[in-house]
Amino acid sequence: MEIKQLLYFVMVVQQSSFSEAAKKLHLSQPSLSKAIKNLETEVGFRLLERTTKKIQLTDSGKVIYERALHILNEADILQQEIKEVKWNGSGKVQIGMIESVKNWIPSILHWYQQAFPSMKVKLIEVLSLEDVKRLLRQYKVHACLTNHFIDSPEFLTTPLYEERLAIIMHPGHLLASKESLTLADLEDEPFIITSDGFQTRRDIITVCNEEGIRLNIQYEVERFETIIELVRANIGISIIPHKYFDNRVDQSLVIKMIDSQSLKRTVYLTYLKSRYMPPAIEALIGRMQLPLTKNVSSIKRAEKK
Repeated sequence: MEIKQLLYFVMVVQQSSFSEAAKKLHLSQPSLSKAIKNLETEVGFRLLERTTKKIQLTDSGKVIYERALHILNEADILQQEIKEVKWNGSGKVQIGMIESVKNWIPSILHWYQQAFPSMKVKLIEVLSLEDVKRLLRQYKVHACLTNHFIDSPEFLTTPLYEERLAIIMHPGHLLASKESLTLADLEDEPFIITSDGFQTRRDIITVCNEEGIRLNIQYEVERFETIIELVRANIGISIIPHKYFDNRVDQSLVIKMIDSQSLKRTVYLTYLKSRYMPPAIEALIGRMQLPLTKNVSSIKRAEKK
């Protein structure tokens, strides 16, 4: 039995047609029919019920189909890993990231550029938990910087740092002149928050529930960038990670810390435990897991050399 035979079989099932499957595979229909018959002869039983209207799997065929899907997926992963073995010194690394790490990751990349100058880095914005898992499983990214903790034996998740959440508002807002703020001050204000499924939203809602605060949520968006533009237009107020601003002064916004020690989130590095990582990519992942002070000192030493 060959991988090619399983591919032909799966394509026929998915297209429910020999003619359509033959087009997808760039084969003649007689050649495809012969290949499926040879596969049935080899396994010793019929895989497909053929009628004039449609093609259906036999009960035995359903078992082989599921196994074939698994084998083909493993074969695809093997091809990916074979390619990655060649990426040690002149390849690429793909990292998923949330918005707020944009001010944290440059120091890491500065070190990496000097240590592995021939490596190319692609940063992909990945926000939702399902997208993090999907991109890692499909080998679209090597690792993700995320605020989702993935409690699964399939993934290795390491906390990197904590970041406080801050309230942002227009300079003309009534609360802008108040020296200190609590969550209770926000209850009646039009509030802008990230959409369902985003961890930052869950973090904010959880703290508010714990403190008995009911936010007046009027706008839901997916990106902090959009939230900031709405706040600049004095549409409402919001809470986002303080590190997003990197302590830079922005005259179009008022940024205040809230009197709540619970209003914070953790940023994690997560990746598949079983995935092979070439040495150059292992080095980047290892560097990201070092404490920030060690990263900075390592970079400074590299600059002096």
